[in-house]
Amino acid sequence: MLNHAYEDAPRRHPGGGASCPVLPQAPLSFGLESPAGGSPVRVQLMYFNAGGGHRASSLALEAAIGRAGLGWLVERVNLLERVDVHDVFRRWTGMAPEGIYNKRLAMGWTAGLAQELRLLQAGIRMGHPFLMKRLRQHWLLSRPDLVVSLVPNFNRAMFLSLQQALPGTPYATVMTDLADLPPRFWIEKGLPIHIVCGTPRAVAQAHAAGCAPSHVHSVSGMLLRHDFYAPRLGGSDRLVRRRELGLPLDRPVGLVLFGGEGSRQMLTIARQLPDVPLILLCGNNEALARALRELPARAPRAIVGYTGDIPQYMQLADFFIGKPGPGSLSEAIQMGLPCIVASNASTLPQERYNTHWLREQELGLTIGGYDEIAWAVARLLADLPRFQAAARRVRNHASDELPGVLAGIVAQVPTRAAAVLAAGAVMRMS
Repeated sequence: MLNHAYEDAPRRHPGGGASCPVLPQAPLSFGLESPAGGSPVRVQLMYFNAGGGHRASSLALEAAIGRAGLGWLVERVNLLERVDVHDVFRRWTGMAPEGIYNKRLAMGWTAGLAQELRLLQAGIRMGHPFLMKRLRQHWLLSRPDLVVSLVPNFNRAMFLSLQQALPGTPYATVMTDLADLPPRFWIEKGLPIHIVCGTPRAVAQAHAAGCAPSHVHSVSGMLLRHDFYAPRLGGSDRLVRRRELGLPLDRPVGLVLFGGEGSRQMLTIARQLPDVPLILLCGNNEALARALRELPARAPRAIVGYTGDIPQYMQLADFFIGKPGPGSLSEAIQMGLPCIVASNASTLPQERYNTHWLREQELGLTIGGYDEIAWAVARLLADLPRFQAAARRVRNHASDELPGVLAGIVAQVPTRAAAVLAAGAVMRMS
């Protein structure tokens, strides 16, 4: 039996309704060893670089496990590199598979991705035997005691190959989206995969899909880096930093962010808001940064290239404009920023629920396109204190909660003989 000292204070769950308790910041004293006995638990965090959020979540979880003091050996594994061990895709196309997807995000070429997602899923099903072979080889060579997936679409192949190679090894999927996009996206029907959900909507979807209650785990939001929980800048420090960037001290400032590669939508936003002070984070897109610097503006602007200090820039802002990605929204709301996002045919299919969630929680505004941004900013600023208060009420401690959830999963690992029998049953089900 695992005992934790939970906080008793009520808090608002990011998805609405009752929240789950928060694990203490102090190291957890599970004292768990590998099921093989005598050595630390070997954990593999499976991610890929499509969009950046999966990699960021894997880094946040790796750091959270370290802070929890579990003594586990954690390895982050890029799934696509393990599957395409000879780099065939890169040799054929000149870039990694994620590179094409990320390029489309940066250019705003996202219309039609819902149909392409179904084609991708069909391709994954057709390639299932190949995936199973590659993944079995990987598991047998690396022999993890726990596998944690932070990617969608591939969980059936990863789970079944793991059970073939190392029967009974626990497997958990940590959803990095606010909700599932069935079928066969995050939640796999009929397989005893542990599913970690960051909203009540995702929990309800897991139960509706027939997941056993013992395999559905609720946490209070998306995984965030630890520096999003760091102490806030004091009032005077905030003013000094704003002054250094040439930003006004007495007017609301917007922060515009579209991921690590930026987006051409930022040019539309900048043109529509010549009188609004803005921080524009362009990521690795230097061409975008140059184009933004050339645009005329009456209000001050700070145009920033790649930075690892997004939390501090968010502390200098008063509201957020960007795409409705689960990571960006969660980061902004954690920093107390209400959000303005677009919802239209170009919105990624797995992110469409996020716009509904934003409205339901009264955490910001949704518009049909960024040509409407001036109207949306005026409306948000007219009621800014109310929107900011709603953002401050959200409490997301998923990074502190997840190590305890995973430790509980490891603690339930059956004896090796029982595990082999259970894995055999799973393979017959598949």
